[in-house]
Amino acid sequence: MNDGTPSCPTPGDEVVGTSRLPGVGTTIFTVMSRLATEHRAVNLGQGFPDFDCEPGLQRLVGEEMAAGRNQYAPMAGVPALREAVSEKIARRDGIRYDPEREITITAGATQALLTAVLAAMQPGDEAIQLEPAYDSYAPSVELAGGRLVPVPLDHARGYSVDWDRVRAAITPRTRLLFLNSPHNPTGALLSRADLETLASILEGTRVLVVSDEVYEHIVFDGHRHASVSSVPALAARAFVVSSFGKTYHCTGWKIGTCCAPAALMAEFRKVHQFNVFAVNHPVQSALARWMRESDSAETLPAFYQEKRDHFVAGLARTRFRSLATSGSYFVLADYSAISSEPEEAFARRLVIEHGVATIPVAPFYRTPFNHRLVRFCFGKRLETLDAALERLAGT
Repeated sequence: MNDGTPSCPTPGDEVVGTSRLPGVGTTIFTVMSRLATEHRAVNLGQGFPDFDCEPGLQRLVGEEMAAGRNQYAPMAGVPALREAVSEKIARRDGIRYDPEREITITAGATQALLTAVLAAMQPGDEAIQLEPAYDSYAPSVELAGGRLVPVPLDHARGYSVDWDRVRAAITPRTRLLFLNSPHNPTGALLSRADLETLASILEGTRVLVVSDEVYEHIVFDGHRHASVSSVPALAARAFVVSSFGKTYHCTGWKIGTCCAPAALMAEFRKVHQFNVFAVNHPVQSALARWMRESDSAETLPAFYQEKRDHFVAGLARTRFRSLATSGSYFVLADYSAISSEPEEAFARRLVIEHGVATIPVAPFYRTPFNHRLVRFCFGKRLETLDAALERLAGT
């Protein structure tokens, strides 16, 4: 209906100009979540829990608001929270980041990743991406004027890293290498031996590491997370990124961290202060108290392993074939016994005809790819997983 109000005019090409991201559209995560809403599907696509964060943590946020923590936080983050992060890493990895000069609180992990790339790269630099990879890395490199160099993981060997291929991809122009463990979308883990191999490869180079460790507390089957922070030769050249949202079931709060040596962090903060400047003050203060008083991170492996095991057992009663997952709250599933369609077409049909949303794996690659895989998020209530499994049994 036209009520007489003028509509926003459509600008011509001469107004829009040249796009900084000409090959980028709406992310597949947004597309699939929108389809899930339209078709009232069970959403096992986008990676967020459908249960709430701890009531005690919510209460602390309210208390911090009532205490007046409602204006700008310090640019680098609330000191108490940076100190809590430093203590956590020291206990786990045996390295102590200086809270004042080497830790910054960010508006989620994605902002930290972009900020690290913009701080470290110059136009013409190269960045190595191990594929499949989270889809924010490549646009960050493009925005920095860099060139992405994809190196595929070995899917036949559990998505392990072929370090010889990594070594061969390094050139004098290589500035960054992205790591992600526990890995999204495959659930693979890097081992201590992997990290030590990488340290030896990078010795004598100018290559920096951006290590995405947002699922650091979600590891299964007795495995331990191997952080880049635990290998001094890597920590000395790395931005290590983590996420409170993934750890405490509050992805909508968008609070993350970046840890790096002081010289790298100084460059990081130059970008950060003109990007978001500061991050949600009462939530930071509440998280600092939560980490000191009632930290629930240590319960996450068992909490999510129960969900993984429940979902994988149910998936075994369908025509999907699940792949092994050792961390994160994702599992890949092969649908080749069901369809020969390309991944995105199959994922769309699964939503529309069967009422379950997934994420196709192909968008996690910059190179053409179709192994007939979709990613399920099992970080949901058991009732949600059962509802999805009931529908998947009919595929």
